[in-house]
Amino acid sequence: MIQLRGVTQAYGAHTALRGVDLDIATGEVFGIIGRSGAGKSSLVRTINLLNRPSAGQVIVAGRDLTTLQPAQLREARREIGLIFQHFNLLSSRTVAQNVALPLELAGVAPDEIRRRVDELLDLVGLGDLRERHPAQISGGQKQRVGIARALANRPKVLLSDEATSALDPETTRSILGLLRQINREFGLTVVLIAHQMQVIKQVADRVAVIDAGRIVEQGPVIDVFTRPQHATTRSLIEEIVPQALPEGVLARIRALMAQQPAQESQLLRLAFAGTGADQPLLSDVIRAHGIDLSIVHGQVDEVQGQPFGSLAVFARGARSRLDAAAAQLRGAGVLVEEVAHVG
Repeated sequence: MIQLRGVTQAYGAHTALRGVDLDIATGEVFGIIGRSGAGKSSLVRTINLLNRPSAGQVIVAGRDLTTLQPAQLREARREIGLIFQHFNLLSSRTVAQNVALPLELAGVAPDEIRRRVDELLDLVGLGDLRERHPAQISGGQKQRVGIARALANRPKVLLSDEATSALDPETTRSILGLLRQINREFGLTVVLIAHQMQVIKQVADRVAVIDAGRIVEQGPVIDVFTRPQHATTRSLIEEIVPQALPEGVLARIRALMAQQPAQESQLLRLAFAGTGADQPLLSDVIRAHGIDLSIVHGQVDEVQGQPFGSLAVFARGARSRLDAAAAQLRGAGVLVEEVAHVG
């Protein structure tokens, strides 16, 4: 559905995007995450050419938007809805009138506008608030108005530019749930910009991590969470799965290691996901190899209904048995890393 090829965006001496390549499939929720200033908003705004790239191609539904004439581009943009971080509602218009605005600009007949607005307000749960003005509704309700407005022209793509960053956690969950519902019911391709992995975890199918204008890592969310490759990614997922062990845990392990013969103990970090998370793998390796495993730290969560987590285990036994146990765990799809800095 969306292909970016060598997209570069420069603002004078500052280069916000540096040769970005992305492929976003039809009907998926694709997350783009990075720190402030990494280029997230610049990237999402190239998809509808609100920001025209300095170089590269932006292909949406088979058309390179950078080659279109103004009238063709206006037509193409009607198939790309945009949800703003700060709602961007017109204070002088009612809820219903804000949703109707794109349809009025497109020259849709008044009767059809009324029908479409009623349909959209029911979809986002605001049918009873149609005559209120933005100042009379909550932040979450304002964003629901923004979503309804973005859907007015029946787009094929929905862009969300940090749409939940101004909302409290409970409202954020409800808005993300609404976006997932819309994605599933209408088959919309959703591109979700965020600076928190918690948002990506809840709703995205795949994710790209952007740093200093470059895509440094991308893939299925479950893979990126459990096997982060880039330092930026590891930093961002700290809020979900801590990568560093607390100093108190390390101190206890050092004390335990001091009591063991050399080469007969290890501190291992185990990362796991999917169906393997439900298997009694630790019990299996203890029985198979005659070693002791103690869980000293860990966290288990879910991404899109799939369990994932990270455990720190203190392993004791002969080195050959410990190596065989680690090999068995790797064979079952568990990422096994020795925490070398514990000593």
